[in-house]
Amino acid sequence: MTQTKRSSTRLMLLAAALLASAAQPVALQAQQAAPVAALVDTVSIPHESFTLANGLRVIVSTDRKAPIVAVSVWYDVGSKHEPKGKTGFAHLFEHLMFNGSENAPGDFFEPLQQIGATDFNGTTWFDRTNYFETVPAPALERVLFLESDRMGHLLGAVTQEKLDNQRGVVQNEKRQGDNQPYGLVEYAQLRALIPADHPYGHSTIGSMADLDAASLEDVKTWFRTHYGPNNAVLVLAGDIDAATARPLVEKYFGDIPRGPQQKAVAAPVPTLKSRLDEVMKDDVATTRIYRQWAVPGLTDKDAPALDVAAVVLGGLDSSRLDNALVRRDRDAVRVSAEYQQFAQLGFFEVQVDVKPGVDAEAVGRKLDQLIADFIRTGPTADEVQRAVTREASGRIAALEAVGGFGGKAVTLAEGALYAGDPAFYKKQLAAYAAVSPARVKAVMGKWLTRPVYALSVVPGKREAYEEAKGVSGATFAPAYYRAPAEGDQPQAAPSRLPLAAVDRSTPPPVGQIADLDFPDVQRTTLSNGIEIVYAARSAVPVTQLTISFDAGVAADPADRLGLQALTLAMLDEGTTSRSSIQIAEAKERLGANITSSASLDRTNIGLFALSANLRPSIDLLADIVRNPAFAADEVTRLKGEQLARIAQELKSPGGLAQRTLAPVLFGAGHPYGKPASGSGDPARVAALTRDDLIGFQRAWLRPDKARIFVVSDRPLAEVRAALEAGFGSWRGEGPAATKDFAVAVPAPQPRIILVDRPGSPQSLIYAGQLTSLKGADELLPVLSANDVLGGNFLSRINMDLRETKGWSYGVRGGFNRLLNNVPYLISAPVQADKTGEAIAALRQDITEFLTSKGVTPEETQRTINGFVRELPGSFETGGDVLGAMQTNVLFGRPDNYYETVAAKYRALTGPAMDQAIRGVLDPSKFVWVVVGEAARVKPQLDSLGLPVEVRTAPGAQ
Repeated sequence: MTQTKRSSTRLMLLAAALLASAAQPVALQAQQAAPVAALVDTVSIPHESFTLANGLRVIVSTDRKAPIVAVSVWYDVGSKHEPKGKTGFAHLFEHLMFNGSENAPGDFFEPLQQIGATDFNGTTWFDRTNYFETVPAPALERVLFLESDRMGHLLGAVTQEKLDNQRGVVQNEKRQGDNQPYGLVEYAQLRALIPADHPYGHSTIGSMADLDAASLEDVKTWFRTHYGPNNAVLVLAGDIDAATARPLVEKYFGDIPRGPQQKAVAAPVPTLKSRLDEVMKDDVATTRIYRQWAVPGLTDKDAPALDVAAVVLGGLDSSRLDNALVRRDRDAVRVSAEYQQFAQLGFFEVQVDVKPGVDAEAVGRKLDQLIADFIRTGPTADEVQRAVTREASGRIAALEAVGGFGGKAVTLAEGALYAGDPAFYKKQLAAYAAVSPARVKAVMGKWLTRPVYALSVVPGKREAYEEAKGVSGATFAPAYYRAPAEGDQPQAAPSRLPLAAVDRSTPPPVGQIADLDFPDVQRTTLSNGIEIVYAARSAVPVTQLTISFDAGVAADPADRLGLQALTLAMLDEGTTSRSSIQIAEAKERLGANITSSASLDRTNIGLFALSANLRPSIDLLADIVRNPAFAADEVTRLKGEQLARIAQELKSPGGLAQRTLAPVLFGAGHPYGKPASGSGDPARVAALTRDDLIGFQRAWLRPDKARIFVVSDRPLAEVRAALEAGFGSWRGEGPAATKDFAVAVPAPQPRIILVDRPGSPQSLIYAGQLTSLKGADELLPVLSANDVLGGNFLSRINMDLRETKGWSYGVRGGFNRLLNNVPYLISAPVQADKTGEAIAALRQDITEFLTSKGVTPEETQRTINGFVRELPGSFETGGDVLGAMQTNVLFGRPDNYYETVAAKYRALTGPAMDQAIRGVLDPSKFVWVVVGEAARVKPQLDSLGLPVEVRTAPGAQ
């Protein structure tokens, strides 16, 4: 259950326009590419719709590629419907919807895990609240029972205790977001741009004061007012058809009575009277400049052109702002531009992170001039083409997923709810295809010449934080309320429809779920010996591949921490034949995405390519991997950007915690005793030279350390031929490097390390211990046991600190499966005044689990059922398969490993799970790191019986 902050509701299936081009090769040059306008007419998400007598709109889309069904229920209620004094109610009620209904008591995650649900959650935003899960097809009837029960039979299960608990959870969710660098910006932006009485004039998370004031009758009134079937859309997408779905939907939803009809909300686009400049102080390392306008929402005719304008300005790798401020003038370390589309309103936002030491005011003036010049001249035809192609390729992966946050169900539901048309995406596709430079210029002139909100967030001490009742700390009065609108009060609910009552005394059974059939894996080699590990997937015409090198963060030299990250960042910043801008433009014309990443054990360079452009995309990838120029001036620029990232990391609670714990557990000289981010040490990064980068590339990023993993709709022979052309002649230079895991780790020293971060409304508890396990061990029993202790929402520690005590938004514990060691880590952000009690509770929960309160029979059944039944939905997409193939090879497992795990799970017992985890965890050997305000937290820690070491956060205000 999460609030989707700062997420865009852009068109999810613009990429579908490229599906029709799969059979036609698309040339590298933009002028030879098939025009989008010629493609969109063939794009379709097949679906059927019907409406029940009570007003529930139902959409069914059939997709037989996997035996799963996405179930998505969207309610026409969001924070824009909240009256004065009730901000945050829509989101608070979303949480309450997961706490059980009259005929399905208890947490809803329990029955969802039992049936093997994947991609399940709920979100709230300005315009809607949604609940979704992807389940094995034989479990569909059980899910329809659950969703209908909380739609029509909820209020008897809503109690004061549940309200108080979820109020605390939501307030900790708010603290968790607010506690991040720049975490208070959204409140300032909404307050500045939107009038206080406007529906979009307050944050979805709400105010502490309003959350404190929420009464049991308030939330019941909210349900009666907004949660009727006539205010909802139900989408079923996957291994289902309308003929099968309709009687099931009628059975479970048909007798739910209508509620009051949601009235349309007036939400005109506001305009500032004049430019508004503000400065906010925050505990940040880098000044960030914002420029923002309120603009129309996604159903407006100007939306596509606004989106293209944002992409050209700051969304492309070769964007106007990147080229001017990052590459040319080097005044910024990061820039972006985004058009956030909501149903009735949008926000056009530009961000610039100023390079440390550069005059931020001068950069602000330069930014304003660049935006003004862009508005005056407009984009070129090539920029528009690259923007549309880039946007399309970025959406294409969504076509594989039927549910989750961005699959077919989302697209159909958004269209139905926001535009009254599930096929609204077709109109959007046509509009994107028709966007021209002149149209973009005209739309920018219409909306972006209005007065701008100009915010600068500068390093400094934050203002006092708005806290909840009963929590020490200063408060301020929130200013973003609106008056109640006519119709806000609930109407009397009509009596139940005269349909045959459903027997809700027992949930319907789950049918037989077939075991996983993992895609067949094939292998071949290039002429230089690089192995290709390949699986075919034909759902979408794309190829995804990863070149995996035996390197990783662990390969960073101890005296040059951050070298690997800088080397990877430099690869696409220029080759011996292409500049960084030429590389960026080539990727955009191809619709390709080339990325680099690293775990502690492996360094990965990935390619997402439209299969129609496979050969030129691989050629571009080969040039980047084999021929980086490492130009001296670019090395200087990229070092500055990496130093800025490190500085930001040192302002983040998570960054501070990870940087503190790793060297304590492993020792600073161990390959794993480095921060997992890989960004490195600032002094050592500053001293890196071009020769260092060349040396790292030659020693680690070389063919004899590489393996290529591929998932594609194209046959292996075709893929191999393209890879052979790009990489077959590649040879290593000089000796290869190795990692030394013989370095001894220090003896455990249980203690609390308190990293003082003044002004933190939350404390981040981050704990760990080393185990005797190796990544290649068969860890299934111990991982299953940890599912009960800390591995999922229903785990002991999460249910205690979140669902019972309400002190946290979420707690997790798990084994970090590294090749040469498997440490156990716990992450628990908690409200500051409960830090000591939270550590005490965690220690007690862990100790009892490892001694007197092991896995129960109920937990054993839930865990085994969940793991077995979720397998069909766990490898729905090519990306899922690609990741599984890499994991199998890393840990020396057979290619069909995932086809064997169901039998292994079924053979597990509770005692076996207990024995496995008790043999590797010792509750007395944890090291606890706490990132929080020492003045408030240390007195709580001193009574826990562990040594407390206080450290000052680097650069603390």
